Amino acid sequence: MTQHASDIGEAPAGLGAETLDAIRRSVGTRSRRWLLAITLLLGLLAAAAVTAGVRPADRTFAALSEPVQMLMSVTVPFLGALLANDLRRAPRTPRLAPTLLAAALLAAGAGVFGVLACAGALAVASPATAQDPWSHAGTVAAGGVLVQVVAQLVGTGLGLLMRSPVVASLASVALPLGLWAALGGVDVLRPAQEWLTPYAAAQNLLSGRMSAVMWAQWLVVLLVWGRGLNAAGMARLTRIV
Repeated sequence: MTQHASDIGEAPAGLGAETLDAIRRSVGTRSRRWLLAITLLLGLLAAAAVTAGVRPADRTFAALSEPVQMLMSVTVPFLGALLANDLRRAPRTPRLAPTLLAAALLAAGAGVFGVLACAGALAVASPATAQDPWSHAGTVAAGGVLVQVVAQLVGTGLGLLMRSPVVASLASVALPLGLWAALGGVDVLRPAQEWLTPYAAAQNLLSGRMSAVMWAQWLVVLLVWGRGLNAAGMARLTRIV
């Protein structure tokens, strides 16, 4: 997964230009384009499989969105880890904001693709679907995008903290799920899952039934796994460079 990206130390000045440069780098090699293609293909396959596999009475936009967006969120942070690795290889301390913005935009695009895949699968399914198949569709669609953005920020944060992008990519799966499993294994700690783990926050987002408390829980997860990881990674990178 090691990449030969362009020298980001000579990226054009300005947030917009640097962000565009980071977006180009995110798909600038064949392996990165394959990774993006695999991510989108996983979403399509999941949408088709769930549509065919669930009972028509249970076929809703929310029911399709959870497996589709969850599956795509496994590989989305790999792209973030690779972009962060570009920063680690810069000849001088780089600006983090353009890379994070590019990573978030890329993740949001993947989330929108997942939304369209679910909507298309539900639209072409047999008419015998649930009574209200599009219930909470707007919230679920927004939730799908937010799920991918958080997943991507986990990838960039770990990519900054870890020297190997391969290890960072694997950690983007193992660490959040490991914490979720560890908290779930202790009764008194189980309520903390929704406050501290991306997986539980994603389940809430994709259910479409978000309360004020659930939005607060998602915000805490974003601060811990998005802002916290990336701030720690940038601090470490600054010391190294």
